[in-house]
Amino acid sequence: MAAERLHDRYEQDGDQPGDNRMRRLPSLSTVIREAMMQKHMQTLLRCLEPLIRRVVQEEVEAGLRLMQSLRYMERAPAETPAAERAKWKLAFRTPPQLPIFTGSKIEGEAGRPLEVVLVDACTGSPAAPPVPRALRVELVPVFGDFPPDGREDWAADELERSVVREREGRRPLLTGDVGLTLRDGRATVGELRFTDNSSWVRSRRFRIAARAACGGGGGARVQEAVTEAFVVRDHRGERCRKHYPPALTDDVWRLEKIRMGGVFHTRLMCRNVGTVQEFVRMLMVNPDELRAVSLHAFRTQLGVHFHFISFHQPC
Repeated sequence: MAAERLHDRYEQDGDQPGDNRMRRLPSLSTVIREAMMQKHMQTLLRCLEPLIRRVVQEEVEAGLRLMQSLRYMERAPAETPAAERAKWKLAFRTPPQLPIFTGSKIEGEAGRPLEVVLVDACTGSPAAPPVPRALRVELVPVFGDFPPDGREDWAADELERSVVREREGRRPLLTGDVGLTLRDGRATVGELRFTDNSSWVRSRRFRIAARAACGGGGGARVQEAVTEAFVVRDHRGERCRKHYPPALTDDVWRLEKIRMGGVFHTRLMCRNVGTVQEFVRMLMVNPDELRAVSLHAFRTQLGVHFHFISFHQPC
C-alpha cells in the first residue's frame, strides 16, 4: 500500500510544471548498444586515418606541382636563359605494350623492344649532326598526370618533382636498364620492370620518362621524353593476359573476347575446344556450330566473328 501511495504521489507531482521528476536510468541493452557503436566508430576512424593522410598528402603534392607549373608559365620569355631552351629532345620510338604487370618485362608495341631516340626539338626529325656521340640517359617513373596542364614542354625541375619514389620498405619502383647510353642518337632498352602497381598514387597511372644526365647535351638543354600514361597491374592478373599473336598451343581463352571461365569459354570446353588450334579448326570446318556456341555474342554483333578471324591469322 505504501508503494502504491508513493507511485500516486509521483504521478500527481509530475502534472505540476517546474517540479523535478525522477530520471529514468538507461536499460542495460541501451548501454551495451551505445558502447558497441562507440567501439565501431573508433575502429572506423583508425582505419580511415591512414587513408585520409595519404589523400591529403597527394593533394598537397599535386597542388605544389601545379603552383610551380604556373610560376614557370608566368615567367617572361626574356627571363628564360638560352641554355634552358631545348635544342634536342628525347623520344620513345614505340609506346609500351599494354597491359603492364608488376615484375614483367616492359616491351614496345608488337613485342618490339623499347627504343629511345634523339630528335630535333623543333621539327621532331632525327637529330642532325653534330650530336653527342655518347649521351647518357636515365629512365625514371613519373606520375600519370604529368604535366598537370597537358603542356608539351616543361622545365627539368618540374619533371624532377613528378618522379615517383618507391613506397617505404619497397624496392626501387623501376628496375633493370634504367641507365642507357645513346650512341649516334639511339639506344635500345633491354630489361625494364615495375616492382609495384599504380593503384596507390592519386592518378592511378604511371609514365616512363627518359632524361639526359647532367651535362650530357654538351651544355645544350635536352628535352625529356615521357610515354603515355598507363596502369600497372599486379602480377597476379597476368595469368589471364591475352597473347598477341596467339600460339596454336595457347588456351582458347587467350583469344580476345573469350574470358577465362566465362560462358563462351565453358561452351567451347563442352565441345572439346580447349586450344587456339581447335578453335581455328572449328571456325574453318564448322562455322555454323561455332556461331551457335557463341550465340550470345553474335546475336547483336556478327563483327565479333570476323574479329576472331583477324586475330588468329598471325598464327
